[in-house]
Amino acid sequence: MLFPYLLYVFGFILGAVVGSFLNVCICRIPKKESVAFPPSHCRICDYRLRWYDNIPILSYLLLKGHCRGCGEPISPQYPVVELINGVLTVCLLVKFDLGLSFAVLFIFCSALVTITFIDLEHQIIPDVITLPGIVVGFLFSFFIPRFGWQNSLIGILAGGGSLLLIAFAYSVVTKKDGMGGGDIKLMAMMGAFFGWQAVLFIIFASSLLGSLIGVAIIIARKQDSTFAIPFGPFLSTAAIVYIFYGRQIMLWYLSLGR
Repeated sequence: MLFPYLLYVFGFILGAVVGSFLNVCICRIPKKESVAFPPSHCRICDYRLRWYDNIPILSYLLLKGHCRGCGEPISPQYPVVELINGVLTVCLLVKFDLGLSFAVLFIFCSALVTITFIDLEHQIIPDVITLPGIVVGFLFSFFIPRFGWQNSLIGILAGGGSLLLIAFAYSVVTKKDGMGGGDIKLMAMMGAFFGWQAVLFIIFASSLLGSLIGVAIIIARKQDSTFAIPFGPFLSTAAIVYIFYGRQIMLWYLSLGR
């Protein structure tokens, strides 16, 4: 009975360690910098982080959120990303156990965490993540029978095509660009991993989340309706909800009409 708990501990550590690398991606990809070189360092004083300064979550706490070299504050984003990725990894292990499905979804969720924080700060969704993600999702569909490559291919077309149609309709009606190409490619990636059925759920759930949270932010910040809010985090959140509860929610919704 001890084994599952040890597995979850290992999963959290794995997720947090990968989360540390995701922080590097979040920081460097928008600037088109290498994620491998130079090694991790302070952006202000160029202090090169030692291994004991780079322990996920723990180092941030021991350093009290400040750089060892210059004493400047370290963004809380670093432990937050590590914590989120660690918790997501444990949740995936609890639901799917070790196996191919876990490995695929671990990669997928890690990509979503990276996309979310990049989009929140820079309002872009890098092609370097979504385009390979579409290919990876499609390739994995050959090894997961319950998805199937046909379903994945339709999902790519439905995911990208549906948001492309929405973006086109919005631009025609308002004469403004309302959705970036990054969102369209992200939705295509999600369709590649989960198929067309998931596309319907994710679009509906993300639109609902975006409307509720977007209106709240606009009111809180006293912005007008043209205030730009990145849509990628809502798509990512909806996709994660689908992973864990999508089928149950869809079955519950369909049961209402009986």
